[in-house]
Amino acid sequence: MLYMNKNIALQDLGFKDYKETWDYQEALFKAIVDTKVKNRRENANLQTQNHFLFVEHPHVYTLGKSGDLSNLLLNETQLKEKGATFYKINRGGDITYHGPGQIVGYPILDLENFFTDIHKYLRFLEEIIILTLSEYGLKAERSPGETGVWLGVDTPFARKICAMGVRASRWVTMHGFALNVNADLGYFDNIIPCGIKGKAVTSLNVELEVEKVNEADVKEKLLKHFSNLFDAHFSI
Repeated sequence: MLYMNKNIALQDLGFKDYKETWDYQEALFKAIVDTKVKNRRENANLQTQNHFLFVEHPHVYTLGKSGDLSNLLLNETQLKEKGATFYKINRGGDITYHGPGQIVGYPILDLENFFTDIHKYLRFLEEIIILTLSEYGLKAERSPGETGVWLGVDTPFARKICAMGVRASRWVTMHGFALNVNADLGYFDNIIPCGIKGKAVTSLNVELEVEKVNEADVKEKLLKHFSNLFDAHFSI
């Protein structure tokens, strides 16, 4: 029996095109799946790897595999005018926006190195965000039946601060979370975020009433809570 590899290779890709990043995720994902298939077929006893990518994307809208295209409120011409792109992709969830000022995290993990429970995995991702935001004095919460992290859930001013959508196959994950830190919230006006009508979207800088939050500090906190919850360690 292989030992559980709790090491996660960390990469910060900086500002990178969505499609390029998606292709890179797919390559990392495939390498892990291929290793697992080889182990099963050939009793190869090879260790699977884990990865975590930080990235910031140019303006882009992505629609999950079960999403409704009508939740995108722009046509092709309007997308170009906004300097945005659109992709239908292979994660769960509906439509979301990525752009400058948003911290996107893509864990590409072999969950058999940690635990085999997708529900628990999603709750852990939410908990990482909740614990990080609590360090800024914000009470972030889950909204029943809606994956992601919210503020003011039980008030008339419920607002989403972090969207999530994942894909998993053979217990290997990809895609992940998008935390609004210094995001231009105007871009969310062009969609029905996550297909949920009547609820607003917010960003950490708006909640803290500051012009700009230090994103490096936010990433440090996210990694600390990720490491603690998953009992993992990061290597560069």
